[in-house]
Amino acid sequence: MMAVRRFCAVGILLGLGVTFASCGRTKVVRVGDVQVTPVTSVDVLRVVHDSGAKAVVVNMWATWCGPCREEFPGLVRVAQQYSGQGLKTILVSADDTNDIAAVKKFLADEGVDFPAYIKAEKDQAFIDGLDKRWTGALPATFIFDGSGKLRDFWEGEASFNVFQQKVVEVLSNQTKPTGGT
Repeated sequence: MMAVRRFCAVGILLGLGVTFASCGRTKVVRVGDVQVTPVTSVDVLRVVHDSGAKAVVVNMWATWCGPCREEFPGLVRVAQQYSGQGLKTILVSADDTNDIAAVKKFLADEGVDFPAYIKAEKDQAFIDGLDKRWTGALPATFIFDGSGKLRDFWEGEASFNVFQQKVVEVLSNQTKPTGGT
């Protein structure tokens, strides 16, 4: 009985160690290297359709949004882990364009080493332009397949495991990217 408890305790500690190690940021990104481009909803959908990816995750977030900040490390891990398998991740900040310095700092702190975007359109026009089902709540995540068809959408925070499961589902149902170059 004591051996079973010891075995369970070691297993739990190893599991926690792997979890904590995987939560660490692996990439160091300088604020000056972070690219943030202002976009409209039409621009975002154009990037989705022209991505050449097998799957595209569009995540709407803001620096002031607690749930957005909570889910961000898991989202970035999925983006980095699956980019070589055909995933493109589009991060769009809902912060005011005057706050671009704070957006860049947050992205750098989170290890984002790929281009990101900031909403440059009135809220309702942007919301309706992406998907009329979106209420404007943050965070909001859209997953498109390689042809640009919306495959999944949800509002609210998600974990690494949820992002991973949904991305793998879309990637596994794709044969090749159909977007642009």
